[in-house]
Amino acid sequence: MKALKNLFLNELADMYDSEHRITKALPKLIEAATCEKLRHALRSHLEETEGQASHIDEVFAAFDEKPRAKKCPAMVGILEEGDRIVTENKRSPAINSAIIAAAQKIEHYEIASYGTLRAWAELLGNEEAALLLEEILDQEKEADHALNELAVAKNKETLEEVAIGAGA
Repeated sequence: MKALKNLFLNELADMYDSEHRITKALPKLIEAATCEKLRHALRSHLEETEGQASHIDEVFAAFDEKPRAKKCPAMVGILEEGDRIVTENKRSPAINSAIIAAAQKIEHYEIASYGTLRAWAELLGNEEAALLLEEILDQEKEADHALNELAVAKNKETLEEVAIGAGA
């Protein structure tokens, strides 16, 4: 039980770091987006992300622990890749598609992480923590769903813009 609790707390610290990094990265994606619906979705998720960091504080407290961050190399890499893909497509008709792809990579990592943390909290018998993590997980899934809907529209627009530009 102690080994699982330690693993849980380390992974929670990893996500604490991730949420703070995402909070710093999202404004760059918002600024680069040329689609108002995408900007709105990213701004909404930025507000949720700020709240999720507070929820992680509460999860630590549910385990009688002080909040702490542990550098998350995976999120560092995902965010660096996002910066690169946005920079490479800044003047491209594909900019919004690139931003959505970068944001969905973030969401998928978070969904996997919070799903695991929730399951571990349940195994550790901490219902309060499990419920808080379930709330965060639901928000991440909803953000991913919204990005999926935007991706369908933006990817079609990108194809049309490229075809028109190529004289098709």
